[in-house]
Amino acid sequence: MNSLRFEARFRRNSRSVQVHNVSSVKVVSHQEMETVALVAPVTGLEFLQDEFLLTGEGPVLSVYSLQPRPKVCASLRVLQHYRIHGIRPRSQPAQSSATAVQREKKHERSFYDLAVFGGKAVRLVRLHVALQDGNHPHLEILGPLMELQDWALDVRWLPGDKQPLLCVAVAHNSALLLDVDTGNALAQRSCLEGCLLYSALLLVHESWTDTILVGGTVFNQLVVWKPGDKSSDSDHKAPVERRLLGHTGVIFSISYLQEKGYLASASDDRSVRIWGVGALGGPGGKCGDLNPACLRVLYGHQARVFSVRLSPGKVFSAGEDGACLVWDWAADGKVVRTLKGHRAGGVRALAVSEGAGNEERWVATGGADGGVRLWKVEDSEGKQDSMEEAATDKLTDLKFPSQGLPKAVCIAVEEDENTSWSRTKFVVCTDRGIVCQYSDGKWETVWQGTPEFQSYCVMETVTVRVKNSSARVHLCAVGNLTGSLQVFLTSHPQSGVLLTCGAGKIHSLIWHKGKESVHLLASGAEGLVYRWCIDVKLDEHDSLALSVDPLPPFLLPPCAKRWLTAAVGLQSRSQEVLWVCGDRRGSLLLFQEKSEPKTGDDDDEEMSEGELRDGKQTGDNEEEAEESGSSGGGKVQELKLQLLSCLFGVHGKQGVTSLCEYHGLLYSTGRDGCVRVFRVHQTTAEKPDESKLNCIGKSVESKEGLQLEVLRVQRACKGMEWLERILFLQPELPADEEEEDEVREEENKGREARFVIVGFHAVHFVVWDPVRQERLLVVPCGGGHRSWSLWPSHTGVWPGYGALVFIKQGSVLVSQPPGEALGWAGRAGGTGGWSLREGVHGRGIGCVCRLGRVGECPGNTSEIKGDEVEMREEVLWEIAVTGGEDTSLSVLAINPTSGSVKVLSVITDHISSVRTVAAVTRPDGGGGNQTNSLSALLVSAGGRAQIQCYRLLVAWDKQRLAPSCQVIQVASHRLDEQWERRRNRHKTVKMDPETRYMSVAVVDEKADCVLLALSCSDGAVRLFSVSEVKNKIDLLWETFYHQRCVLSVATCSLQDDKGNRYKLLFSAATDGKIAVWHLTEASASSADSSSGAAAPPIPCLDIPAHQSGVNSLAVWAEEPGQQEDGCLVTVASGGDDGQLTVSTIRVQYPEEGRTGGSRGFSHIAESQTQIQVLNQLQLHLHHQSSIPLAHAAPLTALKLLSPGLVVSTSSDQRVCLWKVCGAGISHRGALFSHVADAAGLAVWEGGEKGTTGFEQEIAILGGKQRQGGLEETAGREPVEADNAVCRTSGDKQGETTAYPGNQTQNNSVGETTSDVNTEAGLKVSCRSRSSRAEVGCVLVCGQGFQLLRVRNVETDEEMWGESRGKKEEVNQRVKVTPRK
Repeated sequence: MNSLRFEARFRRNSRSVQVHNVSSVKVVSHQEMETVALVAPVTGLEFLQDEFLLTGEGPVLSVYSLQPRPKVCASLRVLQHYRIHGIRPRSQPAQSSATAVQREKKHERSFYDLAVFGGKAVRLVRLHVALQDGNHPHLEILGPLMELQDWALDVRWLPGDKQPLLCVAVAHNSALLLDVDTGNALAQRSCLEGCLLYSALLLVHESWTDTILVGGTVFNQLVVWKPGDKSSDSDHKAPVERRLLGHTGVIFSISYLQEKGYLASASDDRSVRIWGVGALGGPGGKCGDLNPACLRVLYGHQARVFSVRLSPGKVFSAGEDGACLVWDWAADGKVVRTLKGHRAGGVRALAVSEGAGNEERWVATGGADGGVRLWKVEDSEGKQDSMEEAATDKLTDLKFPSQGLPKAVCIAVEEDENTSWSRTKFVVCTDRGIVCQYSDGKWETVWQGTPEFQSYCVMETVTVRVKNSSARVHLCAVGNLTGSLQVFLTSHPQSGVLLTCGAGKIHSLIWHKGKESVHLLASGAEGLVYRWCIDVKLDEHDSLALSVDPLPPFLLPPCAKRWLTAAVGLQSRSQEVLWVCGDRRGSLLLFQEKSEPKTGDDDDEEMSEGELRDGKQTGDNEEEAEESGSSGGGKVQELKLQLLSCLFGVHGKQGVTSLCEYHGLLYSTGRDGCVRVFRVHQTTAEKPDESKLNCIGKSVESKEGLQLEVLRVQRACKGMEWLERILFLQPELPADEEEEDEVREEENKGREARFVIVGFHAVHFVVWDPVRQERLLVVPCGGGHRSWSLWPSHTGVWPGYGALVFIKQGSVLVSQPPGEALGWAGRAGGTGGWSLREGVHGRGIGCVCRLGRVGECPGNTSEIKGDEVEMREEVLWEIAVTGGEDTSLSVLAINPTSGSVKVLSVITDHISSVRTVAAVTRPDGGGGNQTNSLSALLVSAGGRAQIQCYRLLVAWDKQRLAPSCQVIQVASHRLDEQWERRRNRHKTVKMDPETRYMSVAVVDEKADCVLLALSCSDGAVRLFSVSEVKNKIDLLWETFYHQRCVLSVATCSLQDDKGNRYKLLFSAATDGKIAVWHLTEASASSADSSSGAAAPPIPCLDIPAHQSGVNSLAVWAEEPGQQEDGCLVTVASGGDDGQLTVSTIRVQYPEEGRTGGSRGFSHIAESQTQIQVLNQLQLHLHHQSSIPLAHAAPLTALKLLSPGLVVSTSSDQRVCLWKVCGAGISHRGALFSHVADAAGLAVWEGGEKGTTGFEQEIAILGGKQRQGGLEETAGREPVEADNAVCRTSGDKQGETTAYPGNQTQNNSVGETTSDVNTEAGLKVSCRSRSSRAEVGCVLVCGQGFQLLRVRNVETDEEMWGESRGKKEEVNQRVKVTPRK
C-alpha cells in the first residue's frame, strides 16, 4: 500500500560567515524587488453566505464585503508564485487547529477556514469576520504551503470527520486525502482510466469512502469513479463506474445539482451539456443511474465555454467570448439573460451564490482583463428576469388609438432624479396633425391642428419652470410644411401661440434651455434659422400664459443640405452669446451674437454670409423696423449674428445629430460613427487660417479670434455608424465628501468627462460604453429611420438603466421598463452589473510607457480637525500608457502605496494591435516636490502601418483625490494613405497591408517638431517628423538596409567638450545584427527639407550580437570627461535565443579623428569593419560580452534602470537585474513575475520615499560576499551570482501583511502571531546595521501588469546571514511525495 508523508522543509543558510577583522565589517550589497501593484486575470471566485465575495488574482486572495455596499476589505498573498484557481470555504465555522498560530484572545471572534488551491499548491487561510473590537475583516494564514506533485483541480472539506481533512483531485485522475492537523496524507487512489484531466468535481459526504470524483478527460469524456471504494483492493486502481459521452472537445468545468440529479459540463466545443445522472455521492457513495442520458445541449456561446454553474431555476455559463449566459430550465434551454461586462479575453471565473429562498442570486464574473463584476439574477424557474439584457424581444405595445399614423414621439418627464417610470408621459404627433398624450395607461387627445399640419409635421417637447413659481409644465412645438409653428402647453393647449417661419418647410425644431429662459430654434427654408425666447408666466387670473420674444435669426452657409440639426448656446468671456450649431451637411458652426452701432448710410450694403440683421417676424414688425431706422446718418443699436468658425463636413455627409456642452467642453455626434470632443478656442493669430474659412472658401474674420478646435475623436464599436447622442457617466465621489455642485463644476472645467454613446447598430438601439467596450442597453427596434425617445435622459446622465419608446409599423412600442430600485443593488441587477474592480486590457499588453508622477505632497496639504492640524498623507500616482492586442491604448494611474489602479482614458483609434508607444513629457505645474499636472506628447504605432499622436494633459483632481486625463488628438499617419498620394504610384510596388511598426524611438526634440525613428516589419527603418502646430506627421526618409524585419530601434545623444551634439540610431533585425546610424546631419537636413524625400544615411557600424532576432535594445553613454579619447557607448540587447549581450562601442569625435585618436585599438579584431562618415565621427567595437542563457525563453524586453543596472524580462515569467560594467555582466537578482507572456517593460529611477506595508518578496545576493560588494576584474569574466535562480520568499510576515489595497487592516494581523512579531523585531534590529536606497521602479506588462519597487540594500555580512536564515526559517513549504 502506497502511503504519503508530509515533509516540512525549512530552508536555512548553512554557509558559515568568517570575519577576518573584527573592527572592519564586511558589507553585502544586494537589490530587493517588491510588488506594489498587480493586475492579472481573475481565475478564482467564491461566495461566502451572500455576505462576502472571495476573489483570486494571481497568488492574491481578496475579500469583498457585499453589505451594505460592495468594497474590498482584505487582501493577502497566499500561494507565492502559484495562481489561485479555487477557493473552498468550510461549511461550518472552523474550530481551533493545531497548526494555527497560538495566541491569546480577549474576545470571541467569528471566522471561516478556507482552502485555497492553484497549480500544484494548497494552503489554508482563515477569514476573521464580525469582530467585536471594531476592526475590519482580515485574513490569516494557518499553515505552510503544501506543494503537490501534480496539478490540483478540485479541493473539498470532509464535513463528517472531527479532524480537518481535505480531499484533493489532481490532474492525472487521482485523489488524495490530506490531514491538515497532523501533516499526514492518509490515502491516495488513482483511477484505472489513467488519463489527463482538464477538470474535476469532488462530491463528498461524511467520509472518504463516500467520496465520488467526476473527471473531464482529455478524450472529451466524463468519467465517474470512487476514490474511497472499499470493495476493491486499495493497492489497485479504482474502476470507472459511469462514462458520459457526447462532447467533441475537452471539458473545462463540471457542476452538479443534487436536488434534481443534474450534472452540467462546459466544453471546448462551445456547448454546455446537461446530464440526468441521478443521485451522486451521499451515504455509501452512490454513482447515479446506470445509463445517464444527455437531457439538453445548450449552444449560445461564440467561443470556448470555461465555466458552468447550476441552480434550481437557471444554468449559468461563461466563456471566452466574454459573456455569461443565463439559461432557463423551463424554457427549453433558452437564454433569458446575457451578462456582459468584461473586455476582450473572456470570463475566466464564475461564481453563483446560494440565494435566499431561491428567488434572487448573486452572480460574479472575473475576466482576463483583471475586472470583477457582480449581478443580481432572478432564479425562479420559468420566470424571465425583469432586468434582462436587451437581447430583449419583450416589447410592450401601448395600443395607440386609430387617430392617424404616429409620426413623432417624445417623452415628457418631470426634471426630478426620483421621477419613476410610472409618472412618465409620452407625447405623439400623427399624420393628421393630432397630438396625443399617454398617461396612466391611457391615451388622450391634447391638441388638433389645422389641415396645414397634416401629412407632415416635426415635434419637440421640453419641461420648463413657471416663472416666479416652483411648478413645472411641458411645452410642445409642432411645425409644418408651410412655415407655421404652433407652441402650446400640454396641460393648457388653448393658451398656445402660432408663429411663422417664412413660407417654406420647417426642417427641424430645437429646444435649448438656458439658466433663466428657454430658446426655440426653427430651421426654415434656404438655411434661415429663426429663434424665440419663450417664458411661461401666470397672468392676473392665475392662469398659465406664454410670453414669446423674437430673437435675431441667422443664416447657415450655403451647402447641399442647408438646415439645422443641433445647436447649443454658450456664454463667452465678453458676456456675449455664442451659438454652436451642427447642420445636415455634417459641419460644425460657431456664431456670435453682437450688438453694434449701425448708421443709416450703410443700409444698402450687402450682408456677408452667416450674418443677418435683426429683422422682425411679421410684416407689421418689419414696417416698424424700417420706420425706426429711416433717418439718414442716424445711429441705432442693431443685433447681428456673425459666423466665426466653420468645420466643414467633419461628421461626413449624413449630418450632425446632437450637440451638448459639459464642464466647458463641447461634444458632437454624427452618422459617421464618431463622437467629437471640441472647444471654443481663442487664438492670437491675426491672419486667417484654414480653420477660419467657411464652406465656400471665404475668410471669416474674427476680432477676438474665436474658433472651434477639435480635441479628439472617439469612435463607437465596429458597425455602429448611426450615432444619436451621448450621455455622461456621473463620477463617484468619496462617501465622506459633500461639496457644492458649483465648486465641483468649476474644478472640472475643461476636463473631458466619461460618457456613453447612444445610437443604432444594424436593427438595434444600443447604449455603448467606449471605455469598457461593452453594450449597456440593446433594444431590437428595426433600425434608425424612426422617431424615438429614451428614458431617463432629460438630465443628460446615464443612470445605468433605461427604457426606449419608439414608433414601428404604425405602433408605439416601449421596451421593458426597469424596476424602481435605484440603489446599488438595483444597479447590480442592471445590464452592466456592478463593477467591483475595473478591467484594463482583455488581451495581452504589448507595450508600456511611463509618463510621470502626479499627486500632492503632505507638506502643502493640511486638514484641521478640532484643535489639531493633521497633515494629509502623501498621494502620488504613477501615470502610464499601455497598448494591447485589443487595439486600444489605456491611460492608467497607479498608486504605489495602496496598489489601486484607475483607468483614466481609453483610446480606440487603432485598427490593429498596438506594438509600441513613446512619449515626450514635461511637468505642467507645481513647485518644489509637488506635481499637480503633466503634459505628454504620446506616439503609438502598430499593425497596418498606423501611427497615432496625442497630447495628454494629466491633472490632479483635488475633490476626488485622483488624477484626471484630457486626450487631444494631434495627427495620424498610415503608409497606405501615403502611397495613395504619391505621383506615378502605378510604377511602384504597393506597400504590404500587413506591414507593422515594431518599435519607436524619439530621435530629437525641436521647437516646431519631434523626430521619430520607427522599425518596420517590411525591413525598413523610417524617420518621421511630428508637428503639433501643423497637426501633421511627415515621412522624411526610409531605408531598407536590413532587408528583413526590423524588430527594435534605440537612440543615443552625445556631446563633446565643445558642446557639439551628435545623434546615433541603433536598429536591430531578425538576423541578430545591430546597425548603428549617425543622424546628426541627416536628421537636420531632413527636417529642413521642404520638398521631396531626403536621402537616407548609411550605417556606420554593424555589430553581430545574436543568433536570431533582437527583440530589445538599451543604449547609454558614459559621462563626458571620463574617457580621454571620445566616449564609450554601451548597447545591451536581448534576443529570441534567450541571450543577453552587451556591446561597448568606442566613439571618436571629429577632432580626435584628425589627431590620430583611433590609435591604440590593436586588441580589436581585424575583421571588424570600421567605417568613417563624412564628418569624421568614428565608431569601433571596443568590447563585447554575453550571457547565453540569461532567460529560459526569448528575452522580450530590456531597459536601463540606473547607470550600470539593467532590467530584463521574458516569457519565462522572470524579472532579472544585471550589473553591467567594464569587466562584463553579473547577475544581481531575479523575481518570479505573476504576469504571463511578458512583452512590455517600463523602468524609472527614484520612487516614493518612506516605508510601505508591503513586505519584501525577494532578496538575491548579487555575487559572493566580498568586501565592498561584487568584485569586478577587467581581465576576466565576472562570476555569476550563486543565487541566480528565482527564489520567492514566503515569510510569515510577508504573507500576513496587507497586499496592495489593504495595508492598514492587515497590519493588526501581523501583531497577533508570535512568528510575525519575531520577524518584525528582527527587522527593527536590522535597521541600525543596514541601509536602503531607492533605486527605481519596474513595470512589467503582458497578460496583465505588475509594478515592482527596486531597493538597493547594504547590510553587514553577519546580519545578512542571520536575516536570511530567519526569513527562510519562516518560509514553510510542504512537499507531498509518495512513500516507497
